[in-house]
Amino acid sequence: MTDIERNLAGELLEIGAVLLRPDEPFTWASGWKSPIYCDNRRILSYPGLREKVAGWLCEKAALICPDAEVVAGVATGAIAHGVLVAQKLGRPFVYVRSARKDHGTGSRIEGVLKKGSRVVVIEDLVSTGKSSLSAVRALREAGADVRGMAAIFTYSFPEAEKAFADDGVRLETLSNYPALVQVAAEKGRLSPEEAETLGKWRENPSEWNR
Repeated sequence: MTDIERNLAGELLEIGAVLLRPDEPFTWASGWKSPIYCDNRRILSYPGLREKVAGWLCEKAALICPDAEVVAGVATGAIAHGVLVAQKLGRPFVYVRSARKDHGTGSRIEGVLKKGSRVVVIEDLVSTGKSSLSAVRALREAGADVRGMAAIFTYSFPEAEKAFADDGVRLETLSNYPALVQVAAEKGRLSPEEAETLGKWRENPSEWNR
């Protein structure tokens, strides 16, 4: 576990961005039952952490593409974080809607994106990877040269890692689920039994607790 992974995992727990409820699971939009809920938008309400996260994302963006011409955020959770990164890097910003809007120009990408532009994508949370990679495909269809994605947090699902590899998208993240569970256990937020439950959930989340 890197220092950033550990530091951010602890910060997310402290501000309530991550809630752990093995005995009272949350229900995701997909219908999955989950012992964890992560809302990285809460970071925006804490100026010190917001600044650190933006700086860390800039470092990841530089690893992915040091000469990126445009920063793109995935709507809606990563719009604000993406703007902060674009501001720090002095680059134009665009964001990608989850679907084409049903009025006006019908655009899915908002902002000015020139064909051939080297783009780094900012995401707040990667779960299965479907919505994140959908945004990447939309950018590519618009003529962008997408170099990769920097995300705040990933659940580290094997299917997501495979999907990113299959689409040829480099993914760099600040923290992840295994780091979070370990830090939570170290801080006494989880019993050994609860930590074991969280580990089993990640092995087969779609079938867990049915």
